[in-house]
Amino acid sequence: MQALLLEKPKHFSFVDLPEPPPPGPGEAVVRVHAVGICGTDYGGYLGKMPFFSYPRIPGHELGVKVVAVGEGVTHMKPGDRCCIEPYINCQACYSCRRGLTNCCEHHQTLGVHCDGGLRPLFTVPARKLHSSPNLSHAQNALVETLAIGCHAVDRGNPTHGETVLIIGAGPIGLSALEFAKLSGARVIVMDMVASRLDFVRDTMGVADTLVATGSGADEQAIARLTDGRMCDAVIDATGSSISMARALAFCSFGGRLVYVGITQADLVFPHAPVMHRRELTLLASRNALSRDFSRIIGLIETGTIDTRPWITHHVPFADTIRVFPTLLEPTSGVLKAVVDMP
Repeated sequence: MQALLLEKPKHFSFVDLPEPPPPGPGEAVVRVHAVGICGTDYGGYLGKMPFFSYPRIPGHELGVKVVAVGEGVTHMKPGDRCCIEPYINCQACYSCRRGLTNCCEHHQTLGVHCDGGLRPLFTVPARKLHSSPNLSHAQNALVETLAIGCHAVDRGNPTHGETVLIIGAGPIGLSALEFAKLSGARVIVMDMVASRLDFVRDTMGVADTLVATGSGADEQAIARLTDGRMCDAVIDATGSSISMARALAFCSFGGRLVYVGITQADLVFPHAPVMHRRELTLLASRNALSRDFSRIIGLIETGTIDTRPWITHHVPFADTIRVFPTLLEPTSGVLKAVVDMP
């Protein structure tokens, strides 16, 4: 069978692999039908993703069908349609024993630290499969993206009557937006690209948007929108060290700042006049938890989350090498591209 291998930054190739053997105890063999492409994949392609290793078969946003299950697997059977929780945790470290499986000390993400789903068949721990018979394969490929935003909002813990600022209206920022809205908080979205904010207003129904200028005018605009209170929770989904350092200025007294974007740069920000004076809480958000996947499947099934605006591009597997670089172009209009497997 053919798999797509990222040999090194900006260099894909198709390689032949044997089909996986029968699954062992606790395992399942799945057939991949849809693979979402996300910022991690773009970062790996460009050589800018700090956790990515090469050579690597990418693909961690997955819509699959179970082909075979191993001994002891009772919650899945062949033919079941699923999404995959791609965070492979050891189950034994201190983090795992406390239920923090998203930041396992020996964490491996499919398609990043170990090979992922851009191949027809592969073997996964069956405990990482979430049954979703009412979702299409493409919808299942969206669940992981939405889970990242779900976990980030849970970290910030906004409540009804509070104000949430989301900085960055790419896929991760938009996934956070879905759950910020469900919290009952007022939501403001900031981005440097006006067309993204048009989408936020026209499709996501958020009235309060700001084009970021990178200057003090941004802080003044947030102050005007909040009657000087600023924002109870700020979620920075940019991955820009400059934005992440400036984000503290948008927090209210007693506010929370969540970093869901990733940067390799050091962050420098004023402590006494901002961090200390306002008694801010600084939070990281990594991956998601199993419960997030179950919640999201239910929200899509009930129509609470409408997935129709999300998938803007479909790419046949055979065309991935040719098409992938074009998805990075600012004029591509990509929100979420999905690779359709044969």
